[in-house]
Amino acid sequence: MKVPFVDLRAQYQSIRDEIGIAIQRVLEGCAFAGGPFVAQFEKEFALFCKSRFAVGVGSGTEALWLTLLALGVGRGDEVITVPNTFIATAEAISFCGAKPVFVDIDNETYTMNPALLEAAVTPRTKAIIPVHLFGQMADMDPIMDLAKKKRLFVIEDSCQAHGAEYNGKPAGSMGDAGCFSFYPGKNLGACGEAGAVVTNNQKLAEKIKTLRDHGQPEKYQHRMIGWNARMDGLQGAILSVKLRHLSEWNEARRNKAKVYNKLLAGIDGVITPKEAGYAKHVYHVYAIRVQDREKLITALTDKGIQCGIHYPIPIHLQEAYRYLGLGKNSFPVAERCSQELISLPMFPELTKEQSGYVVQEIGSSIAQ
Repeated sequence: MKVPFVDLRAQYQSIRDEIGIAIQRVLEGCAFAGGPFVAQFEKEFALFCKSRFAVGVGSGTEALWLTLLALGVGRGDEVITVPNTFIATAEAISFCGAKPVFVDIDNETYTMNPALLEAAVTPRTKAIIPVHLFGQMADMDPIMDLAKKKRLFVIEDSCQAHGAEYNGKPAGSMGDAGCFSFYPGKNLGACGEAGAVVTNNQKLAEKIKTLRDHGQPEKYQHRMIGWNARMDGLQGAILSVKLRHLSEWNEARRNKAKVYNKLLAGIDGVITPKEAGYAKHVYHVYAIRVQDREKLITALTDKGIQCGIHYPIPIHLQEAYRYLGLGKNSFPVAERCSQELISLPMFPELTKEQSGYVVQEIGSSIAQ
């Protein structure tokens, strides 16, 4: 049996007719860059996130970058985040001219450890970016409390957390802004690159809209230096279709995770994901921890099972960030997790036969 890491074809087949109609409407309306289909999706996504505004952009990376710029983060500033995230989180900080400052993560949720946050704050700290990793939100209440105390901005990196919740509050709705990626493999994925920012701050939303369109609130009226970061009309229309199915897909992921949890419970040496008491986890990634990861990956690959690693090298140990001078053992929990985590196949259409086969082969490999 072959089990893909993610099966985009199965998802497409389930909504093929809806997608075809949406694309045809865009083609007939010739609204390709921004325009009414993006505006409609922005309204729908803001409502989904229980936020007043949503601004569609070209990627999750641009969502983070433009939000930082709009909040005035720049040269000489520091932004606190975590080292176990996709490098885009740090890149956005760097492209503003600011310095990323890392804090270690919680050993069970793999998200920012709030207990370590205050020690990382300096007079240059301007913002905090908690990363809602794998589909679970960071522990936001203590993060928000500290941010209020220190007068810092909070930007939620929600790029893996579409529909996740913290005590009933949707991802992206708690900080000054929430940033989302709609990369195709995400819980809510476009047919290409796209992203969005959600916020309750009207001035912030308007500034991001201006920045995404070459700094012009009106055509040829350039009030600031901006960028071309608009969302394509085709992506807006496709995302509107997919958004209607997102809650159903997320519940399917949660159910698949429960199956994995039950089947893996009897295998010694496997640590399954923990859903925090405050959280509604939407399992963008279902990551387990094992001691001999390379052996397990090789065994699963030989059996036709595709897996992933998120992320094998923490950002502070990447060559691109060597200039920060942070060596090994700087963030021991993140570094340990980077050596032990393996992401199993996870998508709404995953069958019981497929998940059972995956777990069977995990057990066989570990028993050897």
